[in-house]
Amino acid sequence: MLARWGYRAPSVWSEMSRLTREIDRLFGETSAVSRAGVFPPLNVYDDGESLIVRTEIPGIDPKDLALNATVNALTIKGERKRPEVNEAASFHRRERGHGTFSRSINLPQAIDPNKVQASYKLGVLEVLLPKAEAERPRKIEIQS
Repeated sequence: MLARWGYRAPSVWSEMSRLTREIDRLFGETSAVSRAGVFPPLNVYDDGESLIVRTEIPGIDPKDLALNATVNALTIKGERKRPEVNEAASFHRRERGHGTFSRSINLPQAIDPNKVQASYKLGVLEVLLPKAEAERPRKIEIQS
C-alpha cells in the first residue's frame, strides 16, 4: 500500500553501497589501503640484451633502498621516512604514505645476477638486468 504513495523500501544492495560510500568518506583521508595499490609502480621492458626495470620512488634516499636479484626474480625493498611535521599542524589531506615497502617480481627470462646495475636519478630507480648467456639471441652464420 505504501508503494502506491511513492514510498519504496531501500534494497539491501543500495544500503550496502551507501554504507560503503559513507565509510570511505569518513576514513578516506587516513586509510591508504584502497588508494595505495602496488608500490612501487614499475615498468619492465626488454631491449634484446637486458631486461630493464624502471620504478618511481620519489623522496627516498638511495641509501634506504635495497635490491636483490636472482636468476629469475628481482626484489626492491626500502623505506620512506615519515615527514617531520609540527605537532600542532593539522592535515587537510594525507595521500603520501610512509614506512617500509617490498616489491618482488618474477622475471620473464633468466638474467645474470652478477652483472646487475642500478642507478637512481630524480626519484626514478632504473635497474639493468643483463640476460643470461643462454637467453640472449645469437646470430648464426650459415655455412655454404
